[in-house]
Amino acid sequence: MTGPDHASQPTTSKDATPDRPDVVLAGHNALLRELLLALSVGFTLPGPLPDDLETRDGLEDAVAAGKEAGLLSPDGTVVGTVQYALLNNAPKPQVRALQRELVGKILQEETGLGDVARELARSGLQDPRVAEELERWADLVLDADPQLAADLFAEALLAGAPELPTAARRAQAAAAIGDLDAAGRIVDRLLAMPDAPGLRLGADVAAAVWAHRGMLARSADTYRWVGPDRIDDSAPLAAVAMIGAGDATGAGQILGATPLAGSPTLLAVALTLTQQGLRHTLGREPQRALPELIRASDMMNAAGASIPLPETPAALAALCAIHSGEPAVADTVLSAALAAGQGGDACRPRLFLLQAWCSMQQDNPEEARLAINEAVKANHWPLAPRDTFLLAALEVALARRGSEVHELVLAWDRAREAMMHVSVDLFSLLPWGELAIAAARLRETRRISPSMDSAWELLGRLGNPPLWSVPLHWAGVQAALLGESPAELAPHAAALVRASEHSHLASVLAAGGKAWVSVLASRFEASDVETAARGLAAVGMPWEGARLAGHAAAHADERRDMVRLLACARDIHPQGATTTTGTTAGSSERAEAAGRQDPGAPLPDAGEAPGIPDSSGLSVREREVGRLLLEGKTYREIGEAIYISPRTAEHHVARMRRRLGAENRSELLVRLRLALGEGYPPP
Repeated sequence: MTGPDHASQPTTSKDATPDRPDVVLAGHNALLRELLLALSVGFTLPGPLPDDLETRDGLEDAVAAGKEAGLLSPDGTVVGTVQYALLNNAPKPQVRALQRELVGKILQEETGLGDVARELARSGLQDPRVAEELERWADLVLDADPQLAADLFAEALLAGAPELPTAARRAQAAAAIGDLDAAGRIVDRLLAMPDAPGLRLGADVAAAVWAHRGMLARSADTYRWVGPDRIDDSAPLAAVAMIGAGDATGAGQILGATPLAGSPTLLAVALTLTQQGLRHTLGREPQRALPELIRASDMMNAAGASIPLPETPAALAALCAIHSGEPAVADTVLSAALAAGQGGDACRPRLFLLQAWCSMQQDNPEEARLAINEAVKANHWPLAPRDTFLLAALEVALARRGSEVHELVLAWDRAREAMMHVSVDLFSLLPWGELAIAAARLRETRRISPSMDSAWELLGRLGNPPLWSVPLHWAGVQAALLGESPAELAPHAAALVRASEHSHLASVLAAGGKAWVSVLASRFEASDVETAARGLAAVGMPWEGARLAGHAAAHADERRDMVRLLACARDIHPQGATTTTGTTAGSSERAEAAGRQDPGAPLPDAGEAPGIPDSSGLSVREREVGRLLLEGKTYREIGEAIYISPRTAEHHVARMRRRLGAENRSELLVRLRLALGEGYPPP
């Protein structure tokens, strides 16, 4: 088939890509130009093509000419430079008309527009059919892929979709990917309108945004504003927010006024179990709560829905486990939730930070820092205020346990700023307790007193539930010991004893607090201290247990008690032999002030096999003592770090001087730096 003009038209070598395709096209017939424009818009070969092209003679010859001229690739698509020139030089009305005809052709075949709709919207075409297709697609992927949903909703707006009908869903997508500011702006406009579409979902998003901002009380206020007559299936979420803000009565009322959800879907079951488990944490049988919250997290993982949540079931289960003395269980729940993507990208940082808390509490600082790094890079947005506060408390906790005073001061300064951006709620008591201990150590208690008063007031409104209040009382005991304030210690110790009836963790902590008091008073039995220390380790607090045993060893009157307690400390805190750690209530500063010389001759390390010297001539233990000596530690601080007596540390240093041939301390430090290699600081 030969077109009427084809024989007289010049050709362009297919090996030469035109730099000015508009000039080259001017030399070709009108049929080829129309075909190339249609293909550039989105039509494909062999079809469908626009109606006025499908019936034209010479179409096959035009295609062949286009390929011969290098304007069409072998698969029939237009070369990129040619497509760009055509779409930019052709009259816009002609391009839009072709695009609308393309939409009609595709829909006639009863196939979805798919990616064509996205390309058309981005090109500037406004067509209700394109907008509807994009909105339908966004709704399908909203729970599973909120980032894609956010992009599709944005493209639907470009295609001319009205903003209001999809506002709540657009806000949900923005919140799920961590863009809290965008989500907040959308729902602010939505909730300010009378009879706004998607009101309940908009309220869920607003409540989730407030929670991420560390203002859970505002989340509860949002649900109160919605009211029980409009809250429907969001009642479990409202209950979580209200309980977290200290209003268990309001949570019960809104649950009682709301009928049960219709179909028992995975998501509905997950939300129901979440509120039931959380309510059980407030009772006198909190052991019933953890299994329900774990099952809720399992169901949420299976559902794969990234709905807006004031708190994820996994986070609540982890908090319940940590508050129950089972951080290992918490870590397992969090790992499963992270693998399933529970809560979407917005919730990933918090899950990682809670995982870091579990590692920190179990005295695995390296694992904690790895989890912190994962939290910081979990999504494209900066950490929300709630997560920034938790991170700041973690850094304080790690610095305090590392006995690095300079790092602790820096971490405390960052935490002071972070705490100004959030308010106290039930789900943030752990970091507040840690900051209270650090504040006592740094003599900064006045800066945190208002927040601690709010924490105790919140617990009071909830009836002082043992599960939530016990760890905070333990923090109060440690803070009082650091502040040398028996008057402030007594109420917390009494509360732990009372809670022992309902909480195993409380009984362990009560024994630990009693042992600390006896050690600081130098009136203790080694067996009682060892029992208390091992009890602390059994509930996921090996660092606290080792500190108690190590401090007691430094104050033991009998040699055998010292050896026993040092062995206990090393047994429950084995990495203490290779990691520099600090003290809880018995800080190195306090030990120096209250300590005394150990009686008798230098003690060997209890239970330690003789060290085998390496090429430096130093044993493993001597190398460890040498590292601590280069860090500027005193004999007592070296002993507390690796659970040996100060006299034993001094004995190691004397041996190192002989082995390295050092005449004095300065020469010893120089030779130690050479023996231990690069990376060790000057004294």
